[in-house]
Amino acid sequence: MGPSSRPRQHIDRKELYTNLETRIQYLHSFIDFSSNDIEALISGSKYIKQLIPAIVNIVYQKLLQYDITARALETRSTSYEGPVDDNLNENSPQILHRKMFLRAYLAKLCSDPSTLEFWEYLDKVGMMHTGRGREHPLHVEYVHIGACLAFIQDTLTEALLSHPRLRMDKKIALVKAIGKVIWVQNDLFAKWYVRDGDEFADEMEQQRIEPEGFLHGKRILDDIEEGLPAAGTCPFSGFSAGAKAETCNGCEKDGEKEGTCAGTSVAAATTTLPIREHVETH
Repeated sequence: MGPSSRPRQHIDRKELYTNLETRIQYLHSFIDFSSNDIEALISGSKYIKQLIPAIVNIVYQKLLQYDITARALETRSTSYEGPVDDNLNENSPQILHRKMFLRAYLAKLCSDPSTLEFWEYLDKVGMMHTGRGREHPLHVEYVHIGACLAFIQDTLTEALLSHPRLRMDKKIALVKAIGKVIWVQNDLFAKWYVRDGDEFADEMEQQRIEPEGFLHGKRILDDIEEGLPAAGTCPFSGFSAGAKAETCNGCEKDGEKEGTCAGTSVAAATTTLPIREHVETH
């Protein structure tokens, strides 16, 4: 055995499909998700939370660009081929409602991932998008789920790496940690979509129908409030000369002056342009 070799770990295949804790432990081991990542997420959560209102707007601008993803917001299914509301827009009641939950979900992603409950809820999010566990089923095909997660990760990565107040080592640690969480979330979506492990279906945990934002009868999302910041109100100040120079809530709390806000690269949240295009036009 070479000097760098480690004893080969045994992974029980059946347990991967029938025991969520085993699956999470395996994923954490494989991607080296450690206490360093947990510390980075907890200590950096305030910076991510400053980005959330803008990211929510950007994500829904993206989803409304395509008929196949927009129809799920109107019909709760991406497989539906019938007519949809041509007037669906970012201010439609169902879009404002969905923004509220996406905001709470993104806040959950940067909360404490040291508990199994954190990962149980991410697993439930994956399950709900396949039409299970909801009184009014939601069916979103996996291709759109994967694309949306990639878009969220890309947006977060750009915003965090552009942060004017974080040291580079902190940026790297935070980007790595949130990336690992998103990839575990991606696996917990795939778990409910792919057919691997179907022979164990009868032994998999049965999910009960619960209201959105709840797990085991308990509210799990703490930031579900009606409404979002009004369009045109950026939670970060002065990314460029063309952006409004106003102090964001997060900077006010930190005692920072305007122009040093965390989320500079997501000023595009109040426009219809992706981040990079917005930056290039200023």
